[in-house]
Amino acid sequence: MNPLSYLNNADIGAFEGLYQQYQQDPNSIDQEWRNFFEGFEFSKADFSQEAQAKPVVDHTEEVVPEQFQKEMAVSNLIGAYRQRGHMFANTNPVRPRRIHEGEIVLESFGLSEADMDTEFHAGTRVGIGNATLREIFELLEQTYCGSIGVEYKFVRTIEIINWLEQKMESCRNTPNFSREEKIELLRKTNEAVAFESFLHTKFVGQKRFSLEGGESIIPALDMILEYGAELGVEEFVIGMAHRGRLNVLANILGKTYSDIFAEFEGKAFGSDGFSGDVKYHMGYSSDKKVRSGKKVHLSLTPNPSHLEAVNPVVEGISRAKIDQYHEGNVKKLVPILIHGDHSMAGQGIIYEVLQMSKLPGYETGGTVHLVINNQVGFTADFMEGRSSTYCTDVAKTTLSPVFHVNADDIEAVAYVTKLALEFRQEFHRDVFVDILGYRRHGHNEADEPRFTQPDLYRRIARHPKVREVYSKKLVESGSFTEKETTQMEDEFKQYLNDRLEESKQQE
Repeated sequence: MNPLSYLNNADIGAFEGLYQQYQQDPNSIDQEWRNFFEGFEFSKADFSQEAQAKPVVDHTEEVVPEQFQKEMAVSNLIGAYRQRGHMFANTNPVRPRRIHEGEIVLESFGLSEADMDTEFHAGTRVGIGNATLREIFELLEQTYCGSIGVEYKFVRTIEIINWLEQKMESCRNTPNFSREEKIELLRKTNEAVAFESFLHTKFVGQKRFSLEGGESIIPALDMILEYGAELGVEEFVIGMAHRGRLNVLANILGKTYSDIFAEFEGKAFGSDGFSGDVKYHMGYSSDKKVRSGKKVHLSLTPNPSHLEAVNPVVEGISRAKIDQYHEGNVKKLVPILIHGDHSMAGQGIIYEVLQMSKLPGYETGGTVHLVINNQVGFTADFMEGRSSTYCTDVAKTTLSPVFHVNADDIEAVAYVTKLALEFRQEFHRDVFVDILGYRRHGHNEADEPRFTQPDLYRRIARHPKVREVYSKKLVESGSFTEKETTQMEDEFKQYLNDRLEESKQQE
């Protein structure tokens, strides 16, 4: 066996980086690496007739230094986490992770527990300098196999790959929000959860296409608005289907709770001969003042019952506004499309619109795609609705990075959505955030899902709501007291009750 065969899968970037470092300062790398590159340069420089007349030497029996082999093994380990870490990430709040072949284990790379405290130069590849294998391993696990899984190595632009790796590995894909930011995340989470619970108890049996199980998209959208204003965004055009629309209207666009409650009471359309549309198809526009004091304009386009049909409308509105109102500056307006997981995988219009994303006559500077992934479509399990691994696999056709994130980890959802917006502003390309949650009720509130998904819904029935999960995390970390989180919940419930009484006074 050729002892150099392990180089077939080696990361060429690692060789190049070490060689560049050697050229700048040979003493900055290990002695065995210096010996390797000295021999490499000698072989390049020797072009004499005497040298060319020598017979070809068979190197197959040469002994490769063990440290060199180990360095390459660690480099390959880093590459494996970047390439396949998403397959083993903790992104699913209610189901065990699917079994995939090729699990990332040290032994697969010629490494073992005995190497964990050995220092490797490969640590420079992940931004921590010379580091022990243990330190490198912990960074990779935290970055690529925590609550966030990332697909990006299919992207062909090295600048994008380097940008993403630097952003993610420098903080290990772990957010570090201030207490003030955590207050806002908890507040928006509380609003999303309490609003759905309020509708469920006050308007029993009425269709609303609940967001329950996917409420974390509300703090995610709030983060986009807040951070977008910092990045110079002046306008967002949003498209979505019916699930969660009432929550987005109320808690993101600012449509009053009393107006929404009046629609449930059938009081919203008073003029004769004008019946309007169902409340979960309605559009809305508003100017919203974010916490920094800046204003952004928000538009939620009306939609029919046909899933994803609104997507080209959003892109057309966005392109027209970019051309007419923003002088072609795509950084001033960001389109946001909110999808369901089954429609994402099953509706052909997804592919059709995505293929227009880089055409000069239609491009809008990149769209932020958010997927409310409740892992079920009407009564069909996700395994029965697609052949691909992920519902977002269509993103690969346009080389758009995909972030998969656990919906129960509010801070991870907010962080990765913020990163996605920053990516869009930097590279003007589409980007996808796949928020894996669940659907607490049936397709609509009149359906009983336990007939078709008994095992899944037994788990969901026992699963705490995301507000409880996040409140518990904040209390255990010492960021908040239980009294503070309970008070926030009680005050908002009272506010909703007051708005309900207000809606009853409407004619």
